[in-house]
Amino acid sequence: MVRLEGGTFRMGSEAHYPEEGPVVEATVKPFEIDRYAVTNRQFAAFVADTGYVTVAERPLDPSDFPGADLASLEPGSLVFTPTVGPVDLRNWRQWWRWVPGASWRHPQGPDSTIDERLDHPVVQVAYPDAASYAAWAGKRLPTEAEWEFAARGGLDGATFAWGEEANQREEPFANTWQGRFPYLNTGARGWVGTAPVGSFPPNGFGLYEMTGNTWEWTADAWEDTHLAPAPTCGCSPSAEPVSDSPDPRSRRVTKGGSHLCAPEYCLRYRPAARSAQTEDSSTTHLGFRCAR
Repeated sequence: MVRLEGGTFRMGSEAHYPEEGPVVEATVKPFEIDRYAVTNRQFAAFVADTGYVTVAERPLDPSDFPGADLASLEPGSLVFTPTVGPVDLRNWRQWWRWVPGASWRHPQGPDSTIDERLDHPVVQVAYPDAASYAAWAGKRLPTEAEWEFAARGGLDGATFAWGEEANQREEPFANTWQGRFPYLNTGARGWVGTAPVGSFPPNGFGLYEMTGNTWEWTADAWEDTHLAPAPTCGCSPSAEPVSDSPDPRSRRVTKGGSHLCAPEYCLRYRPAARSAQTEDSSTTHLGFRCAR
């Protein structure tokens, strides 16, 4: 982990999406935060030690799906699937599909594996999964303010975690979509999809992939405190209810953008960017890191 002494900074942005504003002065106390996102290897150790079953692996409650064929209610999750060509970007259902058997062990579906991806960030984890891992590790999830303070790396008010230069370059600063979304991605530094942690340059605090690669859960419940309610980002859809928590549809703040963020569609690989996700959401581009 990296220890940060905290401080006061300008949180948010008024230059991009309405849910990010207004810019406010925020103060965080000293804290520690993981240098990297939690990996498949680390999450596997947690599961082996505790026997934990993630939200995506649990049986679905038929009462959440009235009228559905009971035989079709298999555990699963949402998987990004590129389209064959240009599509209407207003309809995220064209590139997301529900896949029975998709989980952290099988992020693309039951025929996929993490055997060659142990050092990639774990994905297909819902909020209860991330919080449970953090507790097991003697840590917690960061608050939104802590996360954004850490992501900025000391560049108060900068657009990106590295400054102002765009990410569409020969050697991108972050793992984001390179090409035309959602059908053509040439890959960032050779990676299409997630990249192993530590593959891209760290920010000023020595933290890796704070933006791009995967969205990350924070501890904060979503509140519409930035002028306007924010719909879920189209590149980050909410899964169908699958959690057994008292209110699985309650929303949490996620930060950082992912490998699916493309400038013409989702310019959210920035410290100020934020998205609302229901606690039971799990997708192929949503992970986490811990704080303490």
